Amino acid sequence: MNILVCRTDKLGDFITALPTMYVLKHHNPNNRIIACVVPLNKTLAESCSFIDEVIIDDENSSIFSLAKKIKEKKIDASITLFSNTRIAIAQFLARISKRIAPATKIAQIFYTHRVKQRRSEVKMAEFEYNLELTTELFKDIKFNYPKPLLSFDDSTQVYDIFCLNHGVNREIIAFHLGFGGSSDANWNLDEYEVLIKEVLDANKYQVVLTFGPDELDLYKEMQDRLMQYNIIYYYSQESILYFAKLISKFKLFISTSTGTYHLASMLGTPTMTFFADSLFASSARWKSIGDEKLQQNFEIPSDRFKRDELFEKVKGLLNS
Repeated sequence: MNILVCRTDKLGDFITALPTMYVLKHHNPNNRIIACVVPLNKTLAESCSFIDEVIIDDENSSIFSLAKKIKEKKIDASITLFSNTRIAIAQFLARISKRIAPATKIAQIFYTHRVKQRRSEVKMAEFEYNLELTTELFKDIKFNYPKPLLSFDDSTQVYDIFCLNHGVNREIIAFHLGFGGSSDANWNLDEYEVLIKEVLDANKYQVVLTFGPDELDLYKEMQDRLMQYNIIYYYSQESILYFAKLISKFKLFISTSTGTYHLASMLGTPTMTFFADSLFASSARWKSIGDEKLQQNFEIPSDRFKRDELFEKVKGLLNS
């Protein structure tokens, strides 16, 4: 069976879709899994052994162009994990006979099988809601998948070269200060500066600050703030696949709930992650697909006193 799985949004959202593709492939190895993703996630999708083919949804092209790409793959069934009108109409035009999606938004009228999930109630994590949709195709499907889900043969080589180039002779604790997507809680830069200094004062680890390709201003600001310290500043200009290989060998990855957190945890890197105290943006909804024993998740309270209490707790953890 040729199965199209669509998740055409950001990095973290795409990673929550990977267990779905894995279990579909392993339910029957003859299933051919075709992932529809945005350009950002192309190289990561292509690195997954359980994804047979990748379709790129480039929003600069027309819906008709996307529909043509899909139709050429002779899809038997599709599962759209997060729908929008564009992806819904494209599948309708491609005449996929069985089209599965959550029963949300006006786009649901273009699907043949609409599943009521009420994700806003957060009865499960996002990736678990995604997995649930597979039962519309296979009632007896198992949700088991390995943790870490991905590994790369050359990760150690990538990491060793990075350490050699930067004179690193200690394990690395990384901070990723930027955020986007559904993340709406984070420490401010003054607070992050304090947390970074806690790790430096402990004098056990090399600190690396990582920045995405659209975070150049933040990259420059943190260099100005901390120029007197032995910190490595990594401004990502390589592919997301290179970044994945690099961070898979880090001792700890510290960030808000954003795509890089999902990436690190999926790869088996221990994480310390900060979420909002709202249900929509909580760890209950956005916990990673990785091993929960390797995740330290904290909700940042909106109350100033409780926020300060949590901040002191995090400081203590980083200086222990």
